[in-house]
Amino acid sequence: MSFKSMLKVENAGILASFVFYAVAGIMCFIALAMDFRLIHIGIIGVFSLTTAYGLFKKRAWTIWLAIMLLLIATTFSTFTLYYNLGKDLILDLSMTAYLILTWVFTAYMAMKRKNLET
Repeated sequence: MSFKSMLKVENAGILASFVFYAVAGIMCFIALAMDFRLIHIGIIGVFSLTTAYGLFKKRAWTIWLAIMLLLIATTFSTFTLYYNLGKDLILDLSMTAYLILTWVFTAYMAMKRKNLET
């Protein structure tokens, strides 16, 4: 039995979006646990997990939260890349991947927003 059928999700793209936002939220909370001065990353984690919940439950408000998170994640990622570019390769790659995947999954959710209104 596949993971998709266990969760009763019809659309594999929505499932991929759910997994992305859930993993991003969990990673943000791990970063927060390492240093409690990074409260802004904890807020991004809350928004990511709330977006993942909205995707899982197919809530109509999820697209608006994802757009808000897109703006926040874009600002956070570009700021981090601008000031740390070349100093830490892992940080550069992870912020670039986070930025690209946030844009991809938000665009996908915007295209499939009719699926979230059921």
